[in-house]
Amino acid sequence: MPKIELKTEISAEKHIVFDLSRSIDLHKISTEHTNEEAIAGKMTGLIGMNESVTWRAKHFGIYQKLTSKITEFDRPNYFVDEMEKELLRNLNTNIILRNLMVEH
Repeated sequence: MPKIELKTEISAEKHIVFDLSRSIDLHKISTEHTNEEAIAGKMTGLIGMNESVTWRAKHFGIYQKLTSKITEFDRPNYFVDEMEKELLRNLNTNIILRNLMVEH
């Protein structure tokens, strides 16, 4: 299976970045221009272990209902978000946070 790795450096405390990365509300704001909306499951707040959210979203020009579930969770180090059932069901997102030492 193909793997995409993305590295982003953020100047913030690890636990804050962790919580923002699992925020349903922040995701809604970031996808406002595409009219993506949470329609089932955890629809506000911070998603956690064994919780799922279903989004109505337009991908590849087609409106779809996409359900993802948190299957692994170790705050504030990592979580795994797995898609269920739909077209993207083989898509897993592994969010891993590391502290970087910055020399001045």
